[in-house]
Amino acid sequence: MNSHRGLQAWQVIVGGIAGLVLTIGIARFAYTPLLPLMQAQAGLSDAAAGWLAAINYLGYMSGALLAATLEDARWRQRLYSWGLPLSLLSAVLMGMAGNVWLWALSRYLGGLCGAAGMLLGSGLVLNWLMRAGRRPELGLHFTGLGLGIVVSALGAMAMSALALDWAAQWQGFALIGLIFLLPAWAWRPPVPPVSATAQVAGSGPGRRWMGWMVAAYFCAGWGFVISATFTVAIVERQPLLAGQGPWAWLLVGMASTPAVFLWDRVARRLGELLALLMAFGLQVVSVLLPALSDGLAAALAGALLYGATFIGIVSLTLALVGRRSPGNPGKAMARLTLSYGVAQVSAPALAGAMAQASGSYRGALWLTATVLLLGMVILAQLRREGVE
Repeated sequence: MNSHRGLQAWQVIVGGIAGLVLTIGIARFAYTPLLPLMQAQAGLSDAAAGWLAAINYLGYMSGALLAATLEDARWRQRLYSWGLPLSLLSAVLMGMAGNVWLWALSRYLGGLCGAAGMLLGSGLVLNWLMRAGRRPELGLHFTGLGLGIVVSALGAMAMSALALDWAAQWQGFALIGLIFLLPAWAWRPPVPPVSATAQVAGSGPGRRWMGWMVAAYFCAGWGFVISATFTVAIVERQPLLAGQGPWAWLLVGMASTPAVFLWDRVARRLGELLALLMAFGLQVVSVLLPALSDGLAAALAGALLYGATFIGIVSLTLALVGRRSPGNPGKAMARLTLSYGVAQVSAPALAGAMAQASGSYRGALWLTATVLLLGMVILAQLRREGVE
């Protein structure tokens, strides 16, 4: 572990970004552009697609539960390290056979890896930034989420152009992931010194504040997962839009990558809670656009707005709770994320069943907009209480 102590700031940031591409972009997001192909070639139904997404988030929630119990910084870094190569294994398993049980195992493993990257990795990066006396924001770090989407979209588009089938594309993503494994492994955030952790171990957010944030983040999780899972499938199913789905997913990634900087600046000027309210409101619009119109413009505008807003909600919320728990940011993030995980398990399964029953995702989109509006009510209440 001592070999990591000489890392420069740019190495810690780049390593964290590469880790997110692996644990989220490959282990989780590759499923979204490959979903229509798996439905066409491997006989995956809408309901099964939704359940696989739910199993992925069950794995994510299991990882969050584990992260919420970890006090030892060495174990936080160790489990984050394990999540990096296991992300590649999840992609390999996905392409091995048309077996729904093997797919379920892959999605659960991918969820565990996602929790390692999002919670343990992000917590280690934020802790390092605070100890180094740098601005404790995660905007730059979370460009890895947008980049992960871009990698998953461009990878799927390139492999489709080569006429690779669904199984070969999953194996291709495992090979692509090797490119990101090297910097992610070499530049893992160093373990915080025991003395630095002990000095601030007693600090943390109040129970009432945390309760409101948990409720709001549940709503954010619901809004996130419907679009993250079904964006490509929604576009592909619309008349005259067949083949355009990967472009919508690419647009999500291209919008989210620079948006993190914008949301950090908005939060500095207006405060985090008002910035979060704005992000929630714009995400409601992003969900309603494809629900109200079957046109390509509405689908792409919705994808653009979704990409620009979900990243802000995640980055602002996790950084906010992490700063309030400087002794163990990853543990605090994990506790908050459990509610996000509950939404991520329930929402795609319900949306898939609704789509299977009705032949359309429109009902699921209207339900998602309602849940996001509830999240805005909760954030407004938190602002009225005057606690930032």
